[in-house]
Amino acid sequence: MTAESVVGSAQRTVRRLITYLLLFALVVIAAVGLSGLLARLLAGGTELATGDVAGLARSLAFALIGGPLAALLWWAVWRRLDDETERASIGWGLYVTGMYVLALVLATSNLLSTLTTLIGGQSLQWRLSLATGLVWAAVWVWHRWMWRHPRRRPLDLLDVPTVLGSYIGLVIGVSGAVTALSTLLDAALRGALAAATVGKPWWVSALQSLVWAVGGGLVWWWHWKHDGGRRLRGDLASVGLIAVGVLGAGVLTLGGAGVAVFVLLRLAFDRTEPMDQLLEPLAPAIAAAAIGSLVWVYHRGLARESSEAIRQGSRLVTSGVALVAAASGIGVIVNAALAMAASPLAGSSARTLLLGGISSLLVGGVVWWLSWKPLQKRTAATSGPAGGSGNWQNARRIYLIVVFGLSAVVAVVTLLVIGYRMFGYFLGDVSGGSVVDRIRAPLGLLVATGLVAGYHFAVWRRERAVTGAAQPARKQTVGHVVLVTGTDPAPLHRVIEDTTGARVTVWRRADVGPGPNAGPDAGRLAAELAGKLQGVTGRQVLVTVGPDGRIDVIPFRG
Repeated sequence: MTAESVVGSAQRTVRRLITYLLLFALVVIAAVGLSGLLARLLAGGTELATGDVAGLARSLAFALIGGPLAALLWWAVWRRLDDETERASIGWGLYVTGMYVLALVLATSNLLSTLTTLIGGQSLQWRLSLATGLVWAAVWVWHRWMWRHPRRRPLDLLDVPTVLGSYIGLVIGVSGAVTALSTLLDAALRGALAAATVGKPWWVSALQSLVWAVGGGLVWWWHWKHDGGRRLRGDLASVGLIAVGVLGAGVLTLGGAGVAVFVLLRLAFDRTEPMDQLLEPLAPAIAAAAIGSLVWVYHRGLARESSEAIRQGSRLVTSGVALVAAASGIGVIVNAALAMAASPLAGSSARTLLLGGISSLLVGGVVWWLSWKPLQKRTAATSGPAGGSGNWQNARRIYLIVVFGLSAVVAVVTLLVIGYRMFGYFLGDVSGGSVVDRIRAPLGLLVATGLVAGYHFAVWRRERAVTGAAQPARKQTVGHVVLVTGTDPAPLHRVIEDTTGARVTVWRRADVGPGPNAGPDAGRLAAELAGKLQGVTGRQVLVTVGPDGRIDVIPFRG
């Protein structure tokens, strides 16, 4: 590529970036202006030119100046999209995706907010949200048409609006469903009077939340079913499935279940507060656990139907979430035990803390046990590359190393906190209570992280030993290999080490430069070495890679 072509490509990239950023800004400005004007029209003709004069002037400027400029720039961009290179540019894909998602979020939130405001009887506050929702709905329809256009749609990031739209709808729907179910359960558990908010019956809040649940569900269905989001198998779809469907739903489920168990334990062993206050967090907890478990089970089922990497990734994420809950419970239990030991008269506060730790340990421990299966024996066939599960084993090792590393970091931080508080106590600082009161919280965290780190380090060493024992014994007949090549030595270096087990030194050829024909690939080198090194012994072996791809193996006996 010549210097002129490089400069020309850079200029085109910068031109596209500026164009699409300007178009994005102008469309947003025009939409804001039109929303303000439409809100004033909905409020009645008499309010169009009265009241907020500055707001009216801003809306007129945005709509009458920004709107035509956005239309002119869009028309110039649209005409260029006959060229395939323009459609394949990352800028066009980013613009359509960004504006699509922004319009979807603003249209959905404002239209649903309009319905909930009307249900609540606040008739004077729905106009602006309705106007904003209608304008952004039009922007969404417009950009959806461009995104689905058969000849001018983006060629890059084509699946991103479907994936993001699916999970945006899922989050909105789940939030509304949890709130609606929580309101119903709260009314059933504590009575309609306790469940009512200030000046509003409980059923109004439930109906408003149900509107958000249905609206989010429709957005999710449209992208997930209608647009085929369920069938996508790209990287972003896999990340969304694991991050939102498994991780997010898992956190929601375990958090709700933990709080529910905590309330039940308090009802059984710690009735130090009025019944109404004890039952207050139960309804939201049950709702979160119920809705979260439905989403969690659904997406874990999808993960099981996907590739091995997604299946095992889902399992590891589930194990990680449950492990955090269980470890937190252990830390809180140690904290509460130290509080009781240091001050037997601590009474209800320490008992409440202890019950909180027990509930977290119960919920997280059970889920971790079922997902991680610690008693399942790992053999070479199930945990090593020889069994055809090398990718899973690598992911599992990375998970073990990450857990051990994070635990070590937390342990170091808690040690520093413990040292700081102890030194403060012995130096005469009396503001923090006794030495046990000062260190019991970080000490509980230290014990929990120590147990987690020790267990996962032991599992890592055991599985590494199992995998190493499963590898066939290889008698090393070559001590040192000198590789002479003009191509990239890194893959060749690895192949020689794996084939011979010898130490490798690389010498670069001066008569061969880098390029596609500078030498053979790693697969060819491995195949030739497998044959040429049969029966070769010696302290040193010279391997040369010629400009034509020829490989010579020259042993030196010593």
